[in-house]
Amino acid sequence: MAHPFAERPFLCGRLRQPRQMLADQTYDGHKSIHDDAMAADLGLRAGPIEGPTHFSQFDPLLVQLWGADWYATGCISAHYQTMVVEGEQVRAFVQLPDAGGTFTRLWAEKADGTPVLTGTASVGAGPHPPSEITQRIAKLRPAQQLVINRDLRVGQQGAGNPESVRMAFGQHMGPHYPFTLNDKLQVITEPCSWYTGADSPWGRPIIPTEMISVLLGSTMDQAQFRGKGPAVGLFAGQEIKRIAGPLFVDHPYLLEREIVALSESARTESVWVKTRILDGVTKQLVAEMILNSATLKASYAAYDEEARMLGKPLEGTQA
Repeated sequence: MAHPFAERPFLCGRLRQPRQMLADQTYDGHKSIHDDAMAADLGLRAGPIEGPTHFSQFDPLLVQLWGADWYATGCISAHYQTMVVEGEQVRAFVQLPDAGGTFTRLWAEKADGTPVLTGTASVGAGPHPPSEITQRIAKLRPAQQLVINRDLRVGQQGAGNPESVRMAFGQHMGPHYPFTLNDKLQVITEPCSWYTGADSPWGRPIIPTEMISVLLGSTMDQAQFRGKGPAVGLFAGQEIKRIAGPLFVDHPYLLEREIVALSESARTESVWVKTRILDGVTKQLVAEMILNSATLKASYAAYDEEARMLGKPLEGTQA
């Protein structure tokens, strides 16, 4: 039955304080935006928590809607709106779909109502309305002259295709993610017995939604999708779509990456990368991720000089 009220009801999670685990993260030999000193240089009060950390707060709400199918064929698609630092509280919201519905909207807010992210969730093969990230890619205007990402192109394949990855409980995931799955499970906002294997419907431990981003990010350098640098970036939007999941702990996977869009705003240049996740044994496509990695123009010291060299106007960039 369709909801007769003008405003749909929603599920609401508890206020949580997500932990910052990327203070020691490095890219190209320098600290990332998640380091407090680097963040301060960019005018931020502290290193922000990585966006997909918030995905964990949606998992119990979406399991409430769709059961174990959420981890098998669930898709979460989000545009990140406001940075969160450790100590701030965040609450997740999921709109209730009509009975039997397999698509809905979601959002997260700080305790004072400041928006953190907005997006969509779905389960199953569909058909579904366009996801948050799909909608945003469709609305992109072509960049006139990129500076930081001028050597990249849409359709470019990852140099490391296919990349081999796996995530064991005690496995260190490299300089981009200087912690283990065990470390994360000690502080994850929403503990779940399925993550350790206890009571798992699949008889083995599954990787939490937020840690799929870590699994894929651990080998991102192999793709060689590098812009000019050194420069500092952040996640501006992200979609994780399980097709034949869930993804399992200590199981081999293969990654195939492709640039699907390039764009810019007044403050950033963005590379939108789709990563296909194949089962390392069966070669079946099991999941996909689209990530909008935005690089801050102000963090690239040579930006203005090289923009002039390329004939790019320094005012009137896309909003």
